[in-house]
Amino acid sequence: MQGEKPRIVVLDGYSLNPGDLSWEPLAALGELSVHDRTPLDAILARAAGAPVILTNKTVVGEAAIRGLPELRYIGVLATGTNVVDRAAARERGVLVTNVPDYGADSVAEHTVSLMLEGVKHLSAHLTAVRAGGWSGQPDFSFTVAPIRLLAGKTLGIVGLGAIGKRVAQLALAFKMDVVVARHGSATMPPGVSHAELNEVFARADVLTLHCPLTPATERLVNTARLSLMKPAALLINTARGGLVDEAALAQALREKRIGGAYLDVLGAEPPPAEHPLVSVPNAAVTPHIAWASVEARSRLLEIAIDNVRSFLAGVPRNVVS
Repeated sequence: MQGEKPRIVVLDGYSLNPGDLSWEPLAALGELSVHDRTPLDAILARAAGAPVILTNKTVVGEAAIRGLPELRYIGVLATGTNVVDRAAARERGVLVTNVPDYGADSVAEHTVSLMLEGVKHLSAHLTAVRAGGWSGQPDFSFTVAPIRLLAGKTLGIVGLGAIGKRVAQLALAFKMDVVVARHGSATMPPGVSHAELNEVFARADVLTLHCPLTPATERLVNTARLSLMKPAALLINTARGGLVDEAALAQALREKRIGGAYLDVLGAEPPPAEHPLVSVPNAAVTPHIAWASVEARSRLLEIAIDNVRSFLAGVPRNVVS
């Protein structure tokens, strides 16, 4: 497609760029249309005639791929590519790319923030002070929940990609012992040990998930593995909601069989109002924001545009199809 100025359609650009970043470098590559969100029944109309589309969470399935004869490229505005039917794309000769490793620091920092919330209960103390709970106390210091250290505790990590490795580095700086459920040939960072998955669940004072969601990892956290965890252990999930059997986790939390869960992702997003993990007392949920620092989003957009530019130049990069 060298020399052409194709039509480029962004199906759901708002989460990536709610207005604080610029689409101009992408607009320079073709005739650009950006939609904040696109319902599934509007994909064909909005992307008609476009050889290039970009999607974040809008599912581009087989019907859409077959119904867009001019389509040649799908750029996923994320690392995970389960929103695209890659088999259908391969069959049609449609290239699919993703954006790897754009937000390791952002997600790792959020992971540690959730760990700190789990042992320091900062939000509860801030809320208590704002409500007047400190005023009139007989002592200079007061607490509303036990305060503990990360130092000396064992952090279990499931998944040793870029994010898992960064979390390990940060945990070591907090003087934690780090054990990883090692998969494949990933190189272990200095100071980190590895063990079988179930042993990691059993040993961890804090367990954090950083693996992709696949048929093999779906509901990896289930009743059996929750039963292996220490009664005071904390579960952190900033990866994918589907890694956790949410009903089993909610029951374990209600019965106080583990100490708490601190989650940035759920199986359904946004969750229904009655979702059990939103309201159970010893759980805290942030709204899928670990990835969303300005710096990470800026890097994501930059790489995504470079992916399109490389494709148009005939030298595609970050291809996953």
